[in-house]
Amino acid sequence: MNNTVENSSVADSMYFAPLLPWQQALWSQLTTRVLSQQSLPHALLAAGMQGMGKRAFVWRLVAWLLCRERENHPMGACAACESCQWLRSGTHPSLQVLPIARLPISTDHVNDTDKSSSTAKDKKPTKSTSNSVLKIKVDDIRALQPFIYQGGQGMRICVLDYAEQMTVAAANALLKTLEEPQAQVHLFLISDAPAQLLPTIKSRVQQLALQTIDTTVAMDYVTTALGHIVNREAVGLAAIEQLIQLANGAPLAAIAMAKAPWYSKRALWLTTWQALRSGKRSSVAASDYWQNQLDIAAFIQLSEMMLLDMRRVCLGLSELQNDINLSAILETYQPADNGLALFASSLQQTKTALQQNVQEKFAYDKLMQELAYL
Repeated sequence: MNNTVENSSVADSMYFAPLLPWQQALWSQLTTRVLSQQSLPHALLAAGMQGMGKRAFVWRLVAWLLCRERENHPMGACAACESCQWLRSGTHPSLQVLPIARLPISTDHVNDTDKSSSTAKDKKPTKSTSNSVLKIKVDDIRALQPFIYQGGQGMRICVLDYAEQMTVAAANALLKTLEEPQAQVHLFLISDAPAQLLPTIKSRVQQLALQTIDTTVAMDYVTTALGHIVNREAVGLAAIEQLIQLANGAPLAAIAMAKAPWYSKRALWLTTWQALRSGKRSSVAASDYWQNQLDIAAFIQLSEMMLLDMRRVCLGLSELQNDINLSAILETYQPADNGLALFASSLQQTKTALQQNVQEKFAYDKLMQELAYL
């Protein structure tokens, strides 16, 4: 696929995707305000859990605000005017995006597992690029100043994705822009972890009401998206309810979880843990087996989910996963809380080590050794 076709496909899934059903009220509120000649707040924050569709909403709104035909297309950008074509090619002169590390793509409205950033320029992604190192530095903020203060006609938009990744110096530099709003300039901050934003930043932006998702709407959306079939197995309503609960009510995260290769291996994880703990299987054998089942990143996701529910049961709370008999297993043996904490810490350390090119085999071997003593 050539770059032009690929960029166009990415843009279509990003800027011109259908409106998510739980976002219709907010969309109507904002677009009505604009069409009635009322200005939007200078700075808006889209924040909250992964999988709620915040990036999908922001990119769709950005496209609509820049669209030359928005008065005739209140439900979304026309996808045909000059502005929309610029977005498709990734060369829109009135859009700047940080961090400038990846192609303009947003998986938040698809699966929210990768959470790739967007950029108005054609930056090629690399295998070593990680969300944890997508820092927004002070020089990045300073580089926006000419664009923000250039004057002239027309709307200009800046999007700061992963805004929590701003360094303190970058956040302080951004404060000046937030304190001195420029006409026709709008800033959109997107954050998966708004608690990490400086209070001075949060006090100067208006948060979009994206976090409340009606359970019935979420159920209908996930049911339709999965089509009752995942990994060739039927998915009942109870299974969908469980997915939504595990995803903290975020429909897109629930869909991604159902399709993730690790989700169907939760019972197998428990079997491996029991076999390791009882000495019926060696950590080396378990490591070799799992290396053929999942890549290490997927195994870490699986392990984090299992630890979360194990902690709940150990604290006397009900399990979230009702289909794998977790509570029955923990009735005969409960790992110590410090053991669960140590294994969780090891999972985090493994993530860091993998960013430093540690071989997956060594990472798997180490995790299986530690799982045996959980």
